[in-house]
Amino acid sequence: MPVLVMKFGGTSVATLDRIKRAAKRVALEVAKGYDVIVIVSAMSGKTNELVGWVNETSPLYDAREYDAVVSSGENVTAGLMALTLQEMDVPARSWQGWQVPVKTTSAHSSARIEEIPSDNIMAKFGEGMKVAVVAGFQGISPEGRITTLGRGGSDTTAVAFAAAFDAERCDIYTDVDGVYTTDPRIAEQARKLDKISFEEMLELASLGAKVLQTRSVELAMRYKVKLRVLSSFEEPSDTAGTLVCDEEEIMESNVVSGIAYSRDEAKMTLQSVADRPGIAAAIFGPLSDAGVNVDMIIQNIAEEGRTDMTFSCPTDQVMRAEKALNDAKDAGELNFADLIADTNVAKISAVGIGMRSQSGVAAKMFQTLSDEGINIKVIATSEIKISVLVDRKYMELAVQSLHDAFELEKA
Repeated sequence: MPVLVMKFGGTSVATLDRIKRAAKRVALEVAKGYDVIVIVSAMSGKTNELVGWVNETSPLYDAREYDAVVSSGENVTAGLMALTLQEMDVPARSWQGWQVPVKTTSAHSSARIEEIPSDNIMAKFGEGMKVAVVAGFQGISPEGRITTLGRGGSDTTAVAFAAAFDAERCDIYTDVDGVYTTDPRIAEQARKLDKISFEEMLELASLGAKVLQTRSVELAMRYKVKLRVLSSFEEPSDTAGTLVCDEEEIMESNVVSGIAYSRDEAKMTLQSVADRPGIAAAIFGPLSDAGVNVDMIIQNIAEEGRTDMTFSCPTDQVMRAEKALNDAKDAGELNFADLIADTNVAKISAVGIGMRSQSGVAAKMFQTLSDEGINIKVIATSEIKISVLVDRKYMELAVQSLHDAFELEKA
């Protein structure tokens, strides 16, 4: 039988009624002739509650025990989903990560999947089981301890299973009905995309779009797993949602496919650093060692052997960045006059594979922001994206005006 992977997020399994609704969708796919692997998240809010309990019990917790606690939410959902399917006369059983087994690295709370042997589940399919309900977000380390994959890890679990079992498709059920040209809460004209390329989805996910976890898109692109994002609250349809697929499967696409934003950005500037070979390594080496995720980088024109270096990072990493750079300065490894952090900025990005073959996107983007009186602080580009930092108070205006300028409401 062909295999289909279906993943249900926390809001889709938040209550027993919603689990029943999800189970009915699974039963429909079984009726079509699929063997189904269902990946479930914890019920909505449960993981946050479990994390809170861990922090309250032990602020400097043992990461191994953290994983043991927070992974339990998915185990509950998997068991309830299997029971619900059994009540509907669909042969199903639940699987925890270690039972499959989902083999991961030993990096607790941020483990990476290394291998998913298919033997155990395929043997059960051969014995008549129609649905394997697998607890997402978790696996087992080489030492035999439970591991978790980081927040949003159930998306990655689902794609990894689709790759390991050569599934026909991987359906990701969420509380939204697909991938939009931008956030509909900001731009009313936002339009749902029927298809989007892996590259575009990867950029959008990394730039702030919360629909899919970035690692899951990376995995899907590497193993050519067809992803479909759709809502668990709408009526089932073969054409519902958004298909994330190879660029070759999209006949025509706009030059710009979407506008992404991230409000949790900070702009940091090192003033008056020496303009010499190795200065960039001296700055960004300590930041890397401290786990600071640097994005945009600008070095100003040097004057009298000194220059300014500006970069962006998430706001929750500003203190870590400041400590790393000041420690390097105290150790005599780095010399700068001042370190200025601006946490009132937002990152706005235009993404589209059409940028590869059409010019003028940057000019239109910059002119549009200029017409709205929005000053650009930092610019970064790649082959299929242009990102800018602007004052956070202009974030919604920037998103709306760019969405209009590129006419993204039109199919």
